[in-house]
Amino acid sequence: MAKSSAKQPENYESALHELETLLASLEGGQLSLEQSIEAYRRGALLLGYCQSQLADAEQRIKVLEGNTLRDFQGNDSPD
Repeated sequence: MAKSSAKQPENYESALHELETLLASLEGGQLSLEQSIEAYRRGALLLGYCQSQLADAEQRIKVLEGNTLRDFQGNDSPD
């Protein structure tokens, strides 16, 4: 697992998938202590990456919406 901790995720979706896989491994209880620590470290890195990506996406949406987020309305037709 030491190799994977240096590798930057390709995108949000791949980071989330890897994070879910790591979580399943940790919950399975089959990892050694060292493997668990490495999985935790990698998970923390992936979590930070995902949070950063989400914050960036939110900022872009704010810019597109003129800095005012509105409630989503599924139907664009006026009532």
